[in-house]
Amino acid sequence: MLIDSHAHIQGKEYDKEVEAVIERARGVGVEKIIAVGGAGDMSSNTDAIALADSFHAVYATVGMHPHDAKDVGIEELETLRGLTTHPKVVAVGETGLDYYYNHSSHELQEQVFSSFIHMACETGLPIVVHERDAAEKAAELLRQEGNGKLCGVIHCFTGNYQAARAYLDLGFYLSFTGIITFKNAEPLRAVVRQIPLDRILVETDAPYLAPVPYRGKENESSYLIHIAQKVADLHAMSIEQVAEITTANSKRIFGI
Repeated sequence: MLIDSHAHIQGKEYDKEVEAVIERARGVGVEKIIAVGGAGDMSSNTDAIALADSFHAVYATVGMHPHDAKDVGIEELETLRGLTTHPKVVAVGETGLDYYYNHSSHELQEQVFSSFIHMACETGLPIVVHERDAAEKAAELLRQEGNGKLCGVIHCFTGNYQAARAYLDLGFYLSFTGIITFKNAEPLRAVVRQIPLDRILVETDAPYLAPVPYRGKENESSYLIHIAQKVADLHAMSIEQVAEITTANSKRIFGI
């Protein structure tokens, strides 16, 4: 059995078929899906919670993507803090830093990220981190603002081993997507080989980043088996072993 540790199946892409998506996932052994809030606007959080309320297999997270840090103020933070008390909310996020697109200024991203780090510490929830081209600053904020009280996941990790090591030293897990199946991703596959399996999660980031052989198509949680198989190949293990370990990791970090 597998857990899709990061998906956006509450999005409009799945409006008319979310039940079918969940059933197809279950049919190939994906037993649970974490519907991650914060992508686009505040409604992605309430939609994730509504989905988790409707389906036993679905859990939710609440936060705001760094792209939208410019839209996060005291009111939004208070609203999200209230949502963390929902019994099926298992993490704060996604949040973090994205210095590649710069849809919000670096200063604003860092301020909002720090606020979510504090929220995770105060609630005792793990944090789901989006980081692109900002590994050094992200690790610095997690270390300084988390003050040793923080655990979480670096989702869709695509960095080098030096960045991976910094996150691992902070006690974080690294989550990998369909990118590891892409032809040009050998440097990332080399990193996966070096990461201990007890610190790895697998995710689809659906509807994005569909793995080979579905690259370029809309992603969904049933495709997680291709990502898990690639991790298994890289660690010279069976997919059943990888499923057992990564599922235990997801249950441990998210408390499910």
